[in-house]
This record gives sequence, C-alpha cells and structure tokens, in this order.
Amino acid sequence: MIDLAARRRTFRQLHEHGCFVIPNPWDIGSARLLASLGFKALATTSGGFAFSRGVPDGAVPRDEMLAHIREIVESTDLPVNADFQAAYADEPEAVAANVRLCVDTGVAGLSIEDMKGDHSLYDFPLAVERVRAARAAIDASGAPVLLTARCECFVVGHADPIREACRRFAAFTEAGADVLFAPGSLDGEAISAIVAAASPQPINVMATSKNRSVAELAALGVRRVSLASALARAALGGFLRTAREIAERGTFGGFETAEPSADLNRFFRNREWRK
Repeated sequence: MIDLAARRRTFRQLHEHGCFVIPNPWDIGSARLLASLGFKALATTSGGFAFSRGVPDGAVPRDEMLAHIREIVESTDLPVNADFQAAYADEPEAVAANVRLCVDTGVAGLSIEDMKGDHSLYDFPLAVERVRAARAAIDASGAPVLLTARCECFVVGHADPIREACRRFAAFTEAGADVLFAPGSLDGEAISAIVAAASPQPINVMATSKNRSVAELAALGVRRVSLASALARAALGGFLRTAREIAERGTFGGFETAEPSADLNRFFRNREWRK
C-alpha cells in the first residue's frame, strides 16, 4: 500500500537544507532503475514521455499525461514531482481544476509554467493568479503537495531574464509557491542572483553544460537540481548512434556499451529497485 503522507513529508524535508538531484524517468523501467541508484525523489519529464509516444514536447493530452504521472507515482516507493507544464489551461479557474486532478495522482509535488503554448510568457498579473489558483486547489485538497512555480524567462529569450525572473519569483512566493524554478542554461552569475533574490525559498535549476557538478550548484545555494529530458535524450542518443552505425556502416560496435540483458532481467525479476 502506498504511503502518500510519508512520501510527501520526505519530499518537503528534502527542500529544507542541502542540495539534491531529482532525475526524470520517462517510463516504469527507467523509474525503477533510477530508484535503485539511491536518488531520493523522482520527477516526470513532459519531453521524455512525449518522445516515447512519438510526439513533440507539449503534444501529450492532459488525461494521457495524468495517467502517466500516476504510473510513475506507483512504480517505486519514492516521492514524485509532476512536470505539469502550464497546467493544460490558461485561466486560473481551469488551472485550479487541472491541478486538483494532478494532486489526485498521488504526487508529492507539481510544477506549473508561466509560458503559453506559443512560447511567450503569460502577462505578469495572469501568471501570478495562475500560481495563486494552483495553491488554492492544493490547499483545498488537503494534501500537503509542494507547489513549484516556474519562470520561463531564460527559455523564451526575455530581454532581461534575471530581473524578470526575480520579479516574478517574488510575486509567485506571495501567491503561495513553495519552490521556484527558472529552467534554461543559466551561468553562475544568473543562478547566484536568482538564489539571492528568492531567499529563503528553495531554488530549482536545470543541470546543463554550464554547471560542472552538483557540488558547484550547491555552493551557489541551489536546493534542487532537475535533469529535465536529458536522461531520455541521452538514451535516445545512444540508440540513434548505434542504429546509424548499423544503417550506414553495417557494424555493431554500439552494442559494446549496451546494458547486458541478463543484468536487466535479474534486476527487474528480483525487484532490486525497491530499496
């Protein structure tokens, strides 16, 4: 039996001090493999799941995504944060209704974006009201689910992303966000500025080539590190490199780095993912 209360307590405690990585599986198998490696929590990836369904990020319908989130929640004993995109709605009332559906999947946390389907930001007042509506929906559910408010300034190419992210984070905190997240390829200067402006709220950043290590991010004051769709893309990268080698050269060198089927069978047969 799933102990959602314990998972949610654990997830909240993870945000109280230190820095932790929250990797993003895209199916049951990847979730269980990640759980076996000692990670403390998992997060869904809208992009990774979309790629597994053969569609671009953002093209998975709401109900299919909700079913996927529930599947990941039920696949391991770890708390799960849902990448709930823009909550599949524009207006606050619809955001609240959809957030409640997401809470009902058993997640320990969920995130909502301030980016519209056309890859522009919601106007500031509406973006804040959307966070406020999500907070109200969570509170009305009675479930202590952590709300992460995302600011997509760095993703959309805002003219002054640091200033705008700090402005929005202050308002999102007042509206009830527990965690703040600015996705994108941020350098140390940007991260330091956002952490300082958002303090004491925990900050989530995305692991990118600009960040050399978890230790470096921890030193900057980051509390949570997301991998987004990176693991799914890494898996697909290995798949495509091996398949291209076969298609173009007729050789099978890519198989040398493949995980042995005997090891995978043993892992899943023995439920080694339950720690």
